[in-house]
Order: sequence, then C-alpha cells, then structure tokens
Amino acid sequence: MPEIKNATIQVKKEGEYSYIEEGEGKTMLLLHGLFGALSNWESVINKFSGKYKVVIPMLPIYELPVKQAGLPKLIEFLEGFLEFKGYDKFDIMGNSLGGHMALMFVLKYPEKVDRMILTGSSGLFENSMGASFPKRGSYDFIKEKVEYTFYDPKTATKEYIDEIFETLKSIPCCLRIVGIAKSAQRNNLADELHKIKNKTLLIWGLNDTITPPHVAHEFNRLIENSTLRFIDKCCHAPMMEQPDRYNEILEEFLEETVTA
Repeated sequence: MPEIKNATIQVKKEGEYSYIEEGEGKTMLLLHGLFGALSNWESVINKFSGKYKVVIPMLPIYELPVKQAGLPKLIEFLEGFLEFKGYDKFDIMGNSLGGHMALMFVLKYPEKVDRMILTGSSGLFENSMGASFPKRGSYDFIKEKVEYTFYDPKTATKEYIDEIFETLKSIPCCLRIVGIAKSAQRNNLADELHKIKNKTLLIWGLNDTITPPHVAHEFNRLIENSTLRFIDKCCHAPMMEQPDRYNEILEEFLEETVTA
C-alpha cells in the first residue's frame, strides 16, 4: 500500500499484528477501509499525535482464509489486537468498511468506547464494486473504479492504483475482497443503531458516490447522540481529499465532547 511520507512514522510489528502507534495520551483507534492503507490516515496522525496516542492496525483483508473472509473474522482480529495491546476506553474512528467495523464494535462493547467518528461508513447502504471484481486484467477498469471514489480523480495516485491493480491480479485476493464486500452488504445495522448512546461524529463527503449523503442523514437519524458535518467537493475518503477541513471538524468535536 502507499507508503507514509512522514519518515518519523514507523509501522510496528508484534506477533501477528502490524500497526502504527504514535503519540501519548488517550487512545484514538483508526480503522481503514477495504482498499485502505495506514497512509490514508497520515494527516490525522500528524495533526493529533501531539495530544493522543493514535493507533492504526493493518487489517488482514488479504490474509484471511478465503472461506472466512468477512466482517465477523475482521472483528475477531480487532478484538484480539485490542486485548494484545491492552487498550481500554478509547475513541474509535473508521472510514468505509472501517466505519462498519467501528459500529459493530461499539454495539458489542459500548463501555470500551468513549467517542465514535464515522466517515463514508458502510452498515446501511453502499454502492459496491463487488460484482465487478472479475475484470481483473483491465488496468483502465480498475483505474476508473478507484478514481470513482474521489471527487478529484487526481487524488488517486498512480502508485495507489498500481497497488490495487496488482492486488486484484490475485484470484484469492479477489475472492477475499468479494467475500468481505458481500458480508458488509448482508450486515445491515439499521435495526440496531438506536442502541448506540456513545457520542458520535459523522464527517461525510457531500459528493460521496459510494455512501451518498442520504446515507449520512440516515445514520444521523438513527444514532441518538450524533452530529453530522458535510465537506463539499469531497467524495468517499474526506481525510485524504480534504485533510485540513476534516481535521478542523474533528478537532472541534473532540474539544466540545472532552470527558474527564
């Protein structure tokens, strides 16, 4: 996946886990999406590691046994990582599939999470590439699909597109991605979201084509203590496309909802 430009940020490896852990203070756990990488959160790390312990586990999307590739196994991995590291009472933030995982985790362990931040989260509805994955050999097709997730196609660097193209050359990787995407589509949380009482911030791209604005409004309606903020000229990954505005909205929420 695309490398992090800040040379001071190092990926740590302990046992089966690869992760970033930067800064000291309250733990801020970040979860990337299906085609995400640790580098997706670089601006958040740079902005908040002065006040928080920013932690990003590399989710084993391409390593899961093909038949077990789905949200339940990813949640099991996350539980194991958190137990291994001993984190407790943290803020959780997720983009796309990572947001879906954050929702599932909060529903299961509400007492372990203080605040939740979702951006472009699945869990209600998403336009998925799922059925289109078999076109493995077409670089132009993959390029078009990746660029579709950004308001400005140039945000999808050649390096990023190349990495996804190489990944999708592998039939087992394709099968894992399709399995996880289908698992996310099946796991609709509409009937459970009313149970969430944790303070929640929804940061959404106004031009999101994957989880459109009406999805954000529905999350806002169903999650009791939620605040919705839109970013214009922004699609499915606000922290990558509009990092300064994203961090500004996030910082404002964190300061307003600080707990003892």
